[in-house]
Amino acid sequence: MNAIEGDLLLDVVKYKKLFQIAEKLHSSMDVDFVLGEIFVILKEVYPNYSYYLLLSLDTHSHSDLPIIDLEYDGENIMAINTYVSGQVHFETSFIDKHAVLYVPLKGKQGVYGVLQIIAPDCSEIPTNEIEFITLMSACAGGALENAQLFQQTKRTISELQLINDTSYQLNSNQPLAETLTFMSEQIKDYFEAQEVGFFLFSTDHAKSDAKALPGSTPYFFTQKSQTYINYIKEKIQEGNEPLFIGDLTLPTNQQIAAFHSIMAVPLVVEKKLTGFFIIMHESPYFFSFDTFKLLQALVHHSSLALTNSLLREELKKMVIIDHLTNLYSRKFLDEKIQQSMKEDEEGTFILVDIDNFKKINDTFGHQIGDEVLIQVADLIREIMRESDIGSRWGGEELAIYLPRTSLQSGVTIAETIVKRVSESSDPHVTVSCGVSYWSINRLDSYQYLFKRADDALYIAKETGKNMVVVQGGKFGNR
Repeated sequence: MNAIEGDLLLDVVKYKKLFQIAEKLHSSMDVDFVLGEIFVILKEVYPNYSYYLLLSLDTHSHSDLPIIDLEYDGENIMAINTYVSGQVHFETSFIDKHAVLYVPLKGKQGVYGVLQIIAPDCSEIPTNEIEFITLMSACAGGALENAQLFQQTKRTISELQLINDTSYQLNSNQPLAETLTFMSEQIKDYFEAQEVGFFLFSTDHAKSDAKALPGSTPYFFTQKSQTYINYIKEKIQEGNEPLFIGDLTLPTNQQIAAFHSIMAVPLVVEKKLTGFFIIMHESPYFFSFDTFKLLQALVHHSSLALTNSLLREELKKMVIIDHLTNLYSRKFLDEKIQQSMKEDEEGTFILVDIDNFKKINDTFGHQIGDEVLIQVADLIREIMRESDIGSRWGGEELAIYLPRTSLQSGVTIAETIVKRVSESSDPHVTVSCGVSYWSINRLDSYQYLFKRADDALYIAKETGKNMVVVQGGKFGNR
């Protein structure tokens, strides 16, 4: 075999190898896999060379591989020239006696990095080797481009799915707390955030407070979070612009977790700032700018639906809440009592009437009368347990229903109300209470439960006031 035939055979072997390399590099759509395979191939084909991969991507995670971020203001001018021009560059170090080849990793849409190959103990790399390395780099560049585009497509689909799922939930007429909890879980999962907060401004005033909405992570309902909430609130109100903070340092005490990475997006409806979203993580520079853009898109698509959901909640509240006392409406209480009588085993009902209320109105005026009514309602709310339901029954009459509560416990609560009002009201007033009780052990009805309490209240009003009377005319403590 002559030299020409030997060279041809060597070329056949090399290009067969090149085909195998291309096949292997294009066998996966995972960027990290492609990057790892590039170095496996280099070690196999050029075991005596050294090499580095200078990448413009920020997606690699191979800390064990010789991958370097390509910096435009770096000292490696030859690598920058190769990246910008897309052309192969070559240099020789006579001091260290080695040749260096810079080959662009090109795809159809651009250059993704530069392969730096160092050949020791030589002043140049043979032309045929440069040609082979260039072709191999082109294969690597194409595979890297395909993998990156595939991952971008997957990410885009995932982002659209996130926005679509969130919009669907917001438009599904679910309770606001349930909707925001769903959003919070979606955001925590997708952005890997540690804390997620939804806030509404209490008024249109520039310095108004920001109220954390249900669905925010528990941290935002603690005093420890106020430093961050106030800081973000002021920044949002100043500029009405989204915030992307990579390494925030605030003066905090050592017991408070320090959150460095923060993204905040204002909630704007009809050009009016109504609130903002916050997501936070303790690690500096944890969120990428792509996630920041996604959060903005998510808030933008959600703002109208979220506002509609808030309006629905407010409307529902207006229907079931008495605007003066902030207790529930009588209609709401009626429904809850009837539901309880179908589902529970017992319950106690208390009717509360402010004694001599007409005299208060005649003496002090109706405004003071309203204030007295509010005052009594507030005292009742303080005494009630979480499961109890307080209501404006009508006029100066209030009512409380105690589900799953014995008559004895109900009387005790009624006596506490009478005592607290007498001791704490200003101007001084007293109240009378009529108490009725139902049990699953005997046939009863909502109408009869109310009548027994009303009859007991009548006796209390006619026999001295400032007392509790139980159904059947039995007196509680005065």
